[in-house]
Amino acid sequence: MTDTDFSLRRIAVTAFGPSLLFGIGLGAILPVLPLTARAMGASVPLTALLVALIGIGSLVSNIPASLLTLHRGERWTIVAGAAWCAVAMALCGWSGHLAWFALGSFMIGMSQAIFSLARQSYLTEVVPFAYRARAMSTLGGTMRIGMFIGPFAAAAAIHRFDLVGAYGVGIAALLLSGVVAARMPDLRAESGAADPAGARPAAPTILSTLRDHRHVFVTLGLGIALVSAVRTTRQTIIPLWADHLALDPAVTSLIYGLAGGIDMLLFYPAGKVMDHMGRRWVVVPSLVLMGAGLLAVPWTWDATSLLIAAMVIGFGNGIGSGMMMTLGADHAPRQGRAHFLGAWRLMSDIGGTCGPGLLSLLAATTTLAIGIAVTGLLAFAAAGQLAYWIPRVAARDKGG
Repeated sequence: MTDTDFSLRRIAVTAFGPSLLFGIGLGAILPVLPLTARAMGASVPLTALLVALIGIGSLVSNIPASLLTLHRGERWTIVAGAAWCAVAMALCGWSGHLAWFALGSFMIGMSQAIFSLARQSYLTEVVPFAYRARAMSTLGGTMRIGMFIGPFAAAAAIHRFDLVGAYGVGIAALLLSGVVAARMPDLRAESGAADPAGARPAAPTILSTLRDHRHVFVTLGLGIALVSAVRTTRQTIIPLWADHLALDPAVTSLIYGLAGGIDMLLFYPAGKVMDHMGRRWVVVPSLVLMGAGLLAVPWTWDATSLLIAAMVIGFGNGIGSGMMMTLGADHAPRQGRAHFLGAWRLMSDIGGTCGPGLLSLLAATTTLAIGIAVTGLLAFAAAGQLAYWIPRVAARDKGG
């Protein structure tokens, strides 16, 4: 299919539908996970650890997810990720025991790694380069929309069925996600049919992929780790600073929600700019805006000033929707794509794990304001790193 024949609308349901539904499923249960753990008798520190197992599960599962995608193909890996997450939610919602809850939390993280890697690999293959950034930003945007819808859908179920209602909504959304994903074309079958000789070159190993692309990982990969650290930490900064200002929890939720709304609405224009003008034109402004907003947070003094800073951060994050996936897809080789994307996501998850830890350390040893300011400086460092290393002309396709 040529670039002129391609249309994102043609693949919208199978390409983006599973992500929307997966986001609804996660959004439905993430707010109630801590409440469920507390209801089972977990202390506040233990509850925080149990929820943190989601991130740990994702971190350690990126490389296994690449192997699963390589051997089973994108379609069935996405289906498996959705089904695995549904089982995990059932453990969290109905097991009644903290050990099973811990396992379920870890499995949710695993499923996120499996699902996310396979969907990125799928779009990298089926979408022409000219539409790639729009596809990746839409992929990220549909997940964010789902995460926004999920809590509202869960709230109605909780009102009638208590906390387990949220898990019911989550499981239903995930099972439907798997059903929609099962309708996707089988890329392994198509590539096999296109090879008249019936022979394929030996697939690269994880180690050979890391070796062959080490320059990308230590340059762009470092920038991606910094971006992930900033993005993950910013979700904690607004509530923490609102608490520092002694704002009412309802006001805090409103500020967080408005910033999230701006974030959610900008994904498609960002992708279009990346496709037409280049990756730098979105990546650098996104990080500069987030850095500026974060540096402004310690100078806010009331709800209005914090809202302005939060919306600048949300705008910056919103225009950067899909940028990490786009850069990963740009540099992923056709042979060994799953291994490359697994390592790419691993670097992102390492940054996402270290970012909140650094904020916690700085807040404990200095002040919260200094911790927030350092996070803002990390955003500027990421902007400089990526501005230097992003190729001025992206490779249209990586061969074997």
